[in-house]
Amino acid sequence: MLSVAILAAGKGTRMESSLPKVLHKISGKSLIQRVIDSCVELNPDKIFVITGHKSQEVQKSIPKDKKIHVVVQEPQSGTGHAIQVLCKEVKKHEGKLLVLNGDVPLIRPSTLKRLLYLHDSKNADVSLITTKKTNPHGYGRVFLKGDFIERIVEEKDCNDLERENPLINAGVYCFNWGNLSEIINSLKSNNNQNELYLTDTVSVLENALSLEVEDNGELQGINNRIQLSKCEEIIQDSIKEKHMLKGVTFINKASCSISEEAEIGKDVIIEANTHIRGSTKILNNCLIGPNTFIENSNIGSHCEISNSTVYDSQIMDYIKIGPYSHIRPQSKISSYSKIGNFVELKNSQLEEESKVNHLSYIGDSIIGRSTNIGAGTITANFDGQKKYQTKIGKNSRIGANTVFVAPINLGESVTTGAGSVITKDSKDNSLAISRTKQVNIENWKKKKPLSN
Repeated sequence: MLSVAILAAGKGTRMESSLPKVLHKISGKSLIQRVIDSCVELNPDKIFVITGHKSQEVQKSIPKDKKIHVVVQEPQSGTGHAIQVLCKEVKKHEGKLLVLNGDVPLIRPSTLKRLLYLHDSKNADVSLITTKKTNPHGYGRVFLKGDFIERIVEEKDCNDLERENPLINAGVYCFNWGNLSEIINSLKSNNNQNELYLTDTVSVLENALSLEVEDNGELQGINNRIQLSKCEEIIQDSIKEKHMLKGVTFINKASCSISEEAEIGKDVIIEANTHIRGSTKILNNCLIGPNTFIENSNIGSHCEISNSTVYDSQIMDYIKIGPYSHIRPQSKISSYSKIGNFVELKNSQLEEESKVNHLSYIGDSIIGRSTNIGAGTITANFDGQKKYQTKIGKNSRIGANTVFVAPINLGESVTTGAGSVITKDSKDNSLAISRTKQVNIENWKKKKPLSN
């Protein structure tokens, strides 16, 4: 039987934030969620999340799952006290207890599996992950005696000689839960922090083993924004290297960010300062960026999107968007269409070969095939209470600065006069024009400006 305890009770004062530390995000996902995701791959029988500071906020962020249980540690008197609280909450202490920190978000399931294998194969009382650091400041030092761990000394309790030891405790433990429960309440807080250390159990348990791993970033703990940024860099480097090996080019890799869920095809070029978020999917031979943001959208092949934002939309093949376009949610742009500079689309559908080239707002609309929308066109879709739809048939030509007062329905091959305010439906092959007749007044004298 395998149980997991995730320590997530601390205040995280060095984050200088009103948000609990474990709720800060890396690549769009909270620290606590990342640790939970790593645990799920181990298929544990139970996962205990031990909360304390702003417990309700942390609890709301945790996915509802019958395997996941929240335990509140109050007050927060150290890692040993957290496990004391857990042992009181749970009656049966059976099998293995894997203890993780909620602020070590990059730990890999494969590494955890190696720890479990060592623990089982050696029938250990406790096994923990260690690593060597050239600058071990801030970490507890691990002292070995032969193949076994003799003791762990926290940084604040180390003397000068002990601080020279480069072998540090990564804060990941696997215990024989039954043996741990027998000694956990004997811990003392006679240390510089006046806390109950879980590490003090290691010197009491007889068979304590170390799994030393190379520090490749997965053991990075987070106590401040600098370390949060380092973890973000580690994840982003890993994501972008994966895509590059599959045929994606980054012009300026450091300036871009890509979500873990994103899918990007071959021969896609990602220009500088481009950010791809959520479950976005980009097919082959696209040019994305520079200065482009895409979230939860599907982008077809051979598309060019420059200096623009796209949210929750579907972009088909051979489409050009931008510069400075805003594609809002629930929009669909069909193949061989073009969205030009300073155009906003919202909840609209453009059929094939349609063009909205300049300075337009198209909202709640259906635009037919091969229709050209002139510069400055506005679909006035909101009457103050409800939003209405505009329909424009195929092969239509919409004059510059046309305003459609929805709901309105234009047929096929309709032309509108520039500057018109269209309030009535128009049939196929018609000209719709609505504007006052121009009047020229000759010999017009301007009024003299008032003197100050």
